[in-house]
Amino acid sequence: MAGKKRISAASIIRETITREKWLSIGIGLTVMGAVAVSMLPPLVLGRIIDRIAGGDFPGFSMAAEYFLLILLTGALESLRESFLTVFGQKMTHAFRSKLSNKLVRLDAYTLNKEEPGTVVSRFVGDVDTVEALFTSGIISMFADACRVISIFAVIWFRNRGIAMLLALLIPLIFVFTRSVQKRMLAAQLENRAAVSRVTNHVPETIRCIRTIHTLRKEAYMERRYDDYIGESYAAIEKTNFYDAVYSPVILFLNAVVVAAVMLFAASGNKRVLTLFGMSVGTSVAVINYISQIFSPIENLGMEIQTIQSAVAGVCRINEFLAKPEREMVGERVFTDSAHKNGKAGAEPCIEFKDVTFGYDDHIVLNDLNFAIDPGEQVTLTGRTGVGKSTIFKLLLGLYRPDSGKVLIEGEAAYRITDKEKRKKFGYVEQSFHMVPGTIRDQITLFDPEIGDEAVQASAKLVGLHETIMSLDHGYDTLCKPEIFSQGQWQLLSIARAVAGEPKILLLDEITANLDAETEEMVLCALKYASEGRTVISISHRVYRRNGADQIRYLAIGS
Repeated sequence: MAGKKRISAASIIRETITREKWLSIGIGLTVMGAVAVSMLPPLVLGRIIDRIAGGDFPGFSMAAEYFLLILLTGALESLRESFLTVFGQKMTHAFRSKLSNKLVRLDAYTLNKEEPGTVVSRFVGDVDTVEALFTSGIISMFADACRVISIFAVIWFRNRGIAMLLALLIPLIFVFTRSVQKRMLAAQLENRAAVSRVTNHVPETIRCIRTIHTLRKEAYMERRYDDYIGESYAAIEKTNFYDAVYSPVILFLNAVVVAAVMLFAASGNKRVLTLFGMSVGTSVAVINYISQIFSPIENLGMEIQTIQSAVAGVCRINEFLAKPEREMVGERVFTDSAHKNGKAGAEPCIEFKDVTFGYDDHIVLNDLNFAIDPGEQVTLTGRTGVGKSTIFKLLLGLYRPDSGKVLIEGEAAYRITDKEKRKKFGYVEQSFHMVPGTIRDQITLFDPEIGDEAVQASAKLVGLHETIMSLDHGYDTLCKPEIFSQGQWQLLSIARAVAGEPKILLLDEITANLDAETEEMVLCALKYASEGRTVISISHRVYRRNGADQIRYLAIGS
């Protein structure tokens, strides 16, 4: 990991902007163009009205100019929104790609600690907020800020009295906006946390449904779900309340300022007219500008909310991207002469040297030492929770020991690449885990290096070849749960494990869920699959009927 550039949300954003530089330039041009052109129609309208008030009909050309400017403003704003939508999709794709890459690089310990709902919320909710950061956040906020400044500048040159009035009012609106949006952000964060708990509660309930029924905890799980939903509703109600209050206040202030402008302009007081006096056309233009200035100010409040929500999403994404990764080792070419000359038997096939490992503060394995020779068959014994399954995870390189070494043929287990693992390990679990695809896909796991001969040889080894060939499409039959019995699925699991011709077989309670007759069938297949391989098992029963005198029992936790 040393020297590796750390990925963060900021770096993903910079990369996307750089990669999509022409799109970024297009957004900048349309934003500035739309703001500049939107300043012109009120000025043209004011000139038209002044000429009408002076008894001079402006003619068709000025009217056409006015409508053309409005059309151009709408076209530029529409083009800006189109660019922003495309850019938002590009940003979403970039973030989800980086998060996906990160997900496959997480070490098993970190991944197991992550709740499924929390991980999903990173890919969906948090990434969506980052997309909104650009589509309706920063860019829109910049455009609205430019519009406010431009309108204020035009009004300053047209009527300084009204400009000074706005200069006093705008900071008050800003303070009010910030106060409302801070409360909305707090409510949104509460809602995010509640939604995350709801999202995680559903799969947790489904996964543990048998235990829930057995312990009669249905009402308890229902109450928990109702509590999470209630927390989400309460947070949403807060957000809706602040949103409902904000817009009417802004609209009311808009009406008050327009009324004040009209009263001051109609006043006969010379001092007042010095600051607020103007022609009829200028009055119309200024009132138009005032109406325009309150709209972007209102938008700024919503955009601040969007940005704050996105910042919370960015923080959560950065937390995920900062999680520890497993070491990704590149493909290697072995130069060790012992391996080339087939003399690897001079050293143990598997070796644990002073291995200590724990989950958080709970130590499972403490200074564990043992060695297994090539071709040896070993059964791990011990009560539940002493670390037998943890030993398998350490052997597979999913976990790294807190101290000590886990060696496979003299090499640290965690340094073995994923591609090499298929040649070294065959792993059989208690039940078969189906992947979408054909029977061939179940055996190969889509590994192109495992050809048809190897597939059929592994199926013949476990006694499934004739059964598979009796199906309509043979090995190309799409897998469905009903095509095999439970025992046949377990045989297919063994075929999958040996198809890559691994040197080591790991057997995790593979007969625990089988009846006696089916167990005999699986054990018979396993006897042939184990020949010439190093075998480590977590079940006593696997070998007692198949040469127990050849098995070494290794007590864990004693």
